[in-house]
Formats: sequence, C-alpha cells, structure tokens
Amino acid sequence: MAMQQPPDASRNKTPALEFPYYGAPPVEAVKRVFQKYAVFTGRASRSEYWWWFLASGLASAVLNSISPTIINGQITGSSALGGIWFLATVIPSLAVAVRRLHDANLSGWLLLLTLLPVLGWIALIVLLAQRENPLGQRFDRYPQAGYWQAPTGPGYSSPPAPPGSDGLSPS
Repeated sequence: MAMQQPPDASRNKTPALEFPYYGAPPVEAVKRVFQKYAVFTGRASRSEYWWWFLASGLASAVLNSISPTIINGQITGSSALGGIWFLATVIPSLAVAVRRLHDANLSGWLLLLTLLPVLGWIALIVLLAQRENPLGQRFDRYPQAGYWQAPTGPGYSSPPAPPGSDGLSPS
C-alpha cells in the first residue's frame, strides 16, 4: 500500500509543505523540519522523520564533543553548544515526531510513551517506524474529502431518525 504524492507533484518538484515528502533526500528533509519549526498539524513521511533524527543526533554528538564540560575533573559528555542545540531543536523534534505519528494515523499524544522507561521508548520507535496510512489524512489542515468526512451534496441525505425520537409516538 504505497502512498502517492499529490497529483500536482512532479518528479522535479518537491511537494508543498502541507504534504508529506515520501522518499525525501537528507538535506531536503532537514530543511523541511526547520521550515515547519513548530507545526504540529499535518503529516511527515518516514524519510523526513528518520533523516532528521540522524542529522540531529550527529549534530548533537559533534557539538557535545567539541568542548565537553568538566565538573570536578570529570568529563560530563555535554557542552554549552550541545545544550544550545538541544534548546533550539526540541520543539521541531517533537513537531516532526507528532507529524510522523499522524502519517501512520496515530495520535500525537502517543509521544507520552517516552515517560515509560525502556518499554515506552521501544514502543514509540516501533510506532514511528510504521508505514504510512491513507487515513492519516484526517490530521491534515485541509483533509481531502472522502476519507473521514461524511459526503454532502445532492443525492445524500441524513439517516432517518429512530422511531420514538420525535416525542410524539410511544416508544
């Protein structure tokens, strides 16, 4: 069940920011995370999320190794640069994780699984690695009709009321 890009997306153009970019190259994935810095609505593809995860982890490792903090003669493994990187990227990291869960048609509140040591982290990694689900379009800002909205227009009517709901006839 492979997801297709929106009909207006061609091979030479990247999809609009409100659509997930399936098969995103690493640089484009990182750029899209920063372009949607604090956007928790919509969806993010697996490639967008995992390229960001890798780039962010590598940047954190490099920044923490440049000038580690020494306390009482012990190297703590973190630095001021690493702390600044963390503060600068905590919001986009949470946002892209929520959008990734949305692409799998899951609630972003599942990020709270990180509060459970080890088992919660493993469960969250499994959820973040799930394939895309077309029903995840319900999390888009402007979802396409037909996936979760009731059809409207000529030829469609609301279902009949159950007997006795009008208050006149005995139930």
